[in-house]
Amino acid sequence: MGDLSSLGLSDWLVKQCKQLGINKPTPVQENCMPAILEGRDCMGCAKTGSGKTAAFVLPVLQKLSEDPYGIFCLVLTPTRELAYQIAEQFRVLGKPLGLRDCIINIAMNKPFFWESKSETRTVEELDQRYILTPEKVKDAYLIHLIQTFTDEHDDWSIIIFTNTCKNCQILTMMLREFNFPTISLHSMMKQKQRFANLAKFKASVYKILIATDVAARGLDIPTVQVVINHNTPGLPKIYIHRVGRTARAGRNGVSITLVTQYDIHLVHSIEEQIQTKLKEYPVQEKEVHKILTQVNVTRRQCEIKLESTDFDEKKEINKRKQLILEGKDPDLEAKRRAELEKIKSQKKLFKQKIQENIERQKHRQLKKKLMKRKQMKKKKAAQTTV
Repeated sequence: MGDLSSLGLSDWLVKQCKQLGINKPTPVQENCMPAILEGRDCMGCAKTGSGKTAAFVLPVLQKLSEDPYGIFCLVLTPTRELAYQIAEQFRVLGKPLGLRDCIINIAMNKPFFWESKSETRTVEELDQRYILTPEKVKDAYLIHLIQTFTDEHDDWSIIIFTNTCKNCQILTMMLREFNFPTISLHSMMKQKQRFANLAKFKASVYKILIATDVAARGLDIPTVQVVINHNTPGLPKIYIHRVGRTARAGRNGVSITLVTQYDIHLVHSIEEQIQTKLKEYPVQEKEVHKILTQVNVTRRQCEIKLESTDFDEKKEINKRKQLILEGKDPDLEAKRRAELEKIKSQKKLFKQKIQENIERQKHRQLKKKLMKRKQMKKKKAAQTTV
C-alpha cells in the first residue's frame, strides 16, 4: 500500500489529509480513487468505517481544483444526517479551495465496480454477541446491560437501535426515568432537533443515543463503543449497517442483539450473510429479574404519558405532509389504501371459503370411507354368524 500522493492526488490535498491524520489510503481508497480520477464511473463496496466517503470526496476536490467553475458535484445520500456529515468532510478537506456547498432534499451508465474481497461484511474488531430473551423481559435486559456498561465504563458511548419511532421515544423516556443521560433520533422529530441531538451525542454531552434506522446508514461517530439492537433486524443488511456504527477505522467495539423466541430464523440469516456465528453474551439473570417489575411498570407509565401527547396523531400529520411534498393527495391516497385493504380482505375471505369447501369435501369423503368400512364389517360379521 503506497501513500496518498502515489494515487495521483495534488500536494495541497495530501497536506490537508495529513493535517487530519490521514496518512495512508485504505483499500477502498487505493482501488477506487485512481479510477475516479481517470473520469470513470465507479461503485465501491467495503466494510463500514473503511473510508468510503473520502474515496470519492478526495478525487472530487482534486478535479475541482483543476477547474473550479460552477456546480461541480452532486452527492446523493439515503438520509439527511449522512448528507450533512458528507458536506462537513467536503468543507474540511476542501478548506484551501474556499469550497461552497448546498444541502437539498431530492437518480447512472455502467460503472467501474470494486468490492472488498473480505469474507465478512462486518469488521474483525467487532465482538458480535446476542442475548436470548422472552419478548416481555427484553426491556429489563436492556436496562441491566446499560447499567452494567455505565458502571464499568463511565466514558463509553452507546447506541441503541429500535424498530419504530414510538418505541424509540418510549425507550428514551424509560431510560431517563432510570437516570441515564439519553437522547433520541428518529424521523418524527424536527430536523433541527435531530441535528442538535446528534451533535450532543458526538460531543459526548449525552452518552446514550436511542435511534431508529435513520441513524444506521453511514454516520461516523468514532467514539461509539457499544451498539445494542433492541429488536433483531429483519434483514441482514440492516444489521450490518447498525453494528457498523461501532468498531470503526480499526477500533474495537461490541454489538449485542436482543433475540426473542420469534427471531431465531432472523439470526440464522444474519450469520449466513456475515459468515460469522454470534456468541452468547453472559448475563446474570437474577439481577434482571430483580428489576423486571420496576421496568415493566415504568414502561407502562411512559406509554401512558406519550399517548397524552398525541404522538400517533402527529405521526399521521407527518405522513400527510410527506405525501403533499411528493405531490400526492393524502385523502385520495387514504381512499386508495382503503380500497386495497377491501380487495385484500375480499380475497382473503374468498380463499377462506375455498379452503372451507375443500375441508368439507375431505370430511364428506372421509365420512363415506368410514361408512363403507362399517358396512363391510357388518357384512363380514353376518357371514361369520351364518
